[in-house]
Amino acid sequence: MFTGIDEVGWASLRHAYGSAEDVPGLLRGLASADPAERAGALDGMYGAVHHQGIVYDSTLACVPFLFELTASEEVADRGGLVELLVSIGRGHGPEAAGAGGESAEAAVRAGAEAFVALTGDRDSGVRRAATEALVRFLDQPARVLGLLRQRITVERDDRVLLALTESVGLFVRQHPAHAPEALDILLMLGTPPYDPGLRLAALGQLAGCAPDLLPADLVPTVVELLGERSEQRRSGRSAPTEGDHADPDTLAGRLRRLRPLDEEGALLLRTLHTALGGRVGDRIALLEGQLASPDPADRCNGVWMAAGLFREWRADYSVPVALIGEQLGAGAPALPGASATDRLRDAAVSVLGDLFHLAAPAADHLHALVTSRPDLWVHRWERRPPTLGGPLKSLARSGDPRAVPVLAQVLAQPLAPDDLGRVIVRLGPSAAPLTPALRHRLGQVPLDSPETYDRAVPLLSALTALADREAVPEVLRLLGGMAVGVRLRHRVVESAVRALGVFGGGSEGVVPVLRELLESECAGLAAGALWSVEGDASAVLPVLVRELAGPDALRRRAAADALARLGSAARAAAPGLSRMVGAECAWERVAGACALWRATGEVESVLPVLRSAWVEHPGVRGIVAARLLGMGAAGVPLHDLVEAELAAPRRHLVRSGGHGSQDVLEDERLLGVCRVVMGA
Repeated sequence: MFTGIDEVGWASLRHAYGSAEDVPGLLRGLASADPAERAGALDGMYGAVHHQGIVYDSTLACVPFLFELTASEEVADRGGLVELLVSIGRGHGPEAAGAGGESAEAAVRAGAEAFVALTGDRDSGVRRAATEALVRFLDQPARVLGLLRQRITVERDDRVLLALTESVGLFVRQHPAHAPEALDILLMLGTPPYDPGLRLAALGQLAGCAPDLLPADLVPTVVELLGERSEQRRSGRSAPTEGDHADPDTLAGRLRRLRPLDEEGALLLRTLHTALGGRVGDRIALLEGQLASPDPADRCNGVWMAAGLFREWRADYSVPVALIGEQLGAGAPALPGASATDRLRDAAVSVLGDLFHLAAPAADHLHALVTSRPDLWVHRWERRPPTLGGPLKSLARSGDPRAVPVLAQVLAQPLAPDDLGRVIVRLGPSAAPLTPALRHRLGQVPLDSPETYDRAVPLLSALTALADREAVPEVLRLLGGMAVGVRLRHRVVESAVRALGVFGGGSEGVVPVLRELLESECAGLAAGALWSVEGDASAVLPVLVRELAGPDALRRRAAADALARLGSAARAAAPGLSRMVGAECAWERVAGACALWRATGEVESVLPVLRSAWVEHPGVRGIVAARLLGMGAAGVPLHDLVEAELAAPRRHLVRSGGHGSQDVLEDERLLGVCRVVMGA
């Protein structure tokens, strides 16, 4: 099956880590009789030859040999090889687009006839993977649909039937001209006597490609089917899940172990939730049904589905959040393994932690868990410093003052978590009793250690949020004694300067230190802090004007932020601020525009900049909204943007390809400021 493999100039081809001369060994490893060797070879294919979905010239050279491997029934685990071919055909990079000749998609299409036979292979894993490959790469729609219909009538494996259902939905999206016939198949699969899991899959596909064909009672139907499917799983009448066999200790094996307990159920419900999109009411009702299921795996899937909904859409989530709180199981004993109950609890804690104050409806459950499980207060790692445990972190992030006494106990431990200070800022004045312990910790931070940044910055953040004037000596100790070569030293200095700007006024020794920093890389921040504690514009204005003319964009922004606080006393900086208004970076333009308005009252050149930044760069909306609040009547021409934001159903930081852990918090902050703007 490797005819011609040695005739390929592998040494002249490339993959993610250089020369592809090792690829023949990987290909031969895929045919090995040793499961560990096969798994290692597949790791190598994904890790180097098809790294992160990229198609290299060596990836293309592998395609003929991968087809040969999938056709040989002597080779085990061929389903994974078909999946690899599908991934290559959908890959990206210069070779995927055809810059080097034949494109990846064309290479896989050229051999797509092989997928026809594989849909009837004796190996169910091969059949499952081949159905998607058939739809994606065999350019004969009528024939493909006939093959799918035929396989559905003869297939007896539940997982393959699910794959066939998903492939019919994919077919509808790829071949709209043939959609009516394919939709008839989905409608058939969505009714009795088909298996509840299969019916859920059909409804999910209909929601994605023909939502008008969904039943009027969609949510009750889905919840009922979910219950029937769960009962089948508990009684052992359904196929075992992916996690029922041991996975090798390879990259692919470790990734499989991270999958949900009921991966099939997670996929079914994720497909449905994704297809429902902005039908938030239906999705909340569906989540409530999932979270009320007697099956912990169903509830765990519901928790993770809720996370996606919370991150993307704005709504009143008090009911599902309270239901997630009920999953914490405060009274459950610590178990030696990762049971379904443990996974459910950990999922709930993780999701609640990213909700910050929106987690308040679950605060009682979080507090009960924290109270009953002191072993969860701190997470001890084998090779790195301890971190705050998830339940306590989530409780503190929600702003619940009941976290304060527990945090005090954690602070009293010899090795308190370094990240503790970052959650204290969410507790507001209720955390004031913690200031003595925080000051003590800050005073113990080593001045010449690689850990200085990790230990100091969270503590400085907490003391700054609490405006603790008594912490000035500890802050000055850091600024005066930190070794020059300390990791991220400038970040520590910046945090310390911000702290002095908040609570350093009137304290001995602060002004000389800040004046000395006017010639450093954080001159803009130091000038702003000096203005806050001393109020002398003549001492800081020349420095800030100089910073505006410098080459560093971050330093220009810091200077503009400080100038905005000076107000009309910063009028002499207007030329430099006007230059910033035309900068390429939206953040710099906004900083310059805000400071220019504060310094001069100019609105004609400022408002268009703020409007375009708001529309084109959602990340700056919080800054612009806060400035509009200060502008009063001068900002009224931009109030249409604020009104539209308040009416928008989607969160402003939603983006494809990922999310930030504080996206929900930032969106809620924006909405809060927008409401104040319109109220004012």
